Amino acid sequence: MLWNRGHRSNDVIDNRGRPAMGGMGGRGGGVGLGILMQLIRSRFGWMGVIVLVGGYFLLTTFGGGLMGGGSGSNSGQGAMQGQVASDPNDEQASFIGFVLDDVQTTWDRLSPIEGTPYQHAKLVLFTGAVDTACGTGQSATGPFYCPGDQRVYIDLGFYRALKDRLGAPGDFAQAYVIAHEVGHHLQTLLGTSEKVQRGGRAEGAEGASVRLELQADCYAGVWAHSTKQRKILEAGDIEEALTAAAAIGDDTLQRHATGQVRPETFSHGTSAQRARWFTRGLETGDPARCDTFAARQL
Repeated sequence: MLWNRGHRSNDVIDNRGRPAMGGMGGRGGGVGLGILMQLIRSRFGWMGVIVLVGGYFLLTTFGGGLMGGGSGSNSGQGAMQGQVASDPNDEQASFIGFVLDDVQTTWDRLSPIEGTPYQHAKLVLFTGAVDTACGTGQSATGPFYCPGDQRVYIDLGFYRALKDRLGAPGDFAQAYVIAHEVGHHLQTLLGTSEKVQRGGRAEGAEGASVRLELQADCYAGVWAHSTKQRKILEAGDIEEALTAAAAIGDDTLQRHATGQVRPETFSHGTSAQRARWFTRGLETGDPARCDTFAARQL
C-alpha cells in the first residue's frame, strides 16, 4: 500500500506504556475480561484467545454480564487522554494514523449515509490493558471498538500475532483490521448497533452478531474500493486483506483451537463469509450493498 511515511494523525492517541486503572465502568458485576482471557488461554492457548478478536465490541454492545456496560454507555472511566502519536520515526504508529485518516476521509466523502453525517472516531494505541468507557480492555482481546467513547483500541502486538500465528502478514492486512473497526463506529453513528442491542442477544451462524461483523467487513471493503480507485494499492494488497479476513473466520479459529466447529457459537462469520462480504464492498464501493441484515444468505 502506498502511504505517506511520517504521517501524523490528530485522531490517534498514544497510551502505550500507560497503566490501566482497572475501572470496569458500565453496570458492573460479572467476571473481568482479563480473567476470562486467562481462563481461555489456559484451556485453549493463544488460538483460543484469538477466537475472540473483536469480541470485546460484542460483549459491550450486547450488554453481557462479563463486562457490564453496553452500547453508548459513558459511565466508565473512559480512556486516559494520552498524547497524539506524533513521532515521525515511529513507522507503525505513522502507518496506522495514515490508514485511519484515509478510512475516515473516505467516509467523509461518502456521507451523509442515511442522512447521518460522518463524525470521526479516535484510535488509541495501548500496551497490555487500557481504560475505556466500556471498561478495562485487554490486549489479548485483539483490536476492538468501544461505542461508549467512540474509540478504536489497538495493542500493536496483535499485528505480530496476525502475521506469525494466523499467517496473515502485510500492511494491507493491518489496514483491513483498522477499516473493520471503523466500520463498527459507522454502525454506531447509523444506529445499527443500538437496533441490534434492542433486539436482544442473537448468536449463531445466522445471528445478529455475525451480521454486524460481516457488515463491518463489507464497510472495510468499501474503503478498499476507494484505495483502488485512487491507485494507492500495490500488488498483493487485496490478497493480504482477504487472507486476514479468512484467518479470523469463526470456523477457522475454532478448528485450530479445539478441532471442532460449532456454528451455534459463531459471532463473526465463517472465513468464506468474511472474505465474501469484504469483496462485496470492494467490488461495489457502495455501503448500501452492505445490508447484511436484509440478506437471506450470508
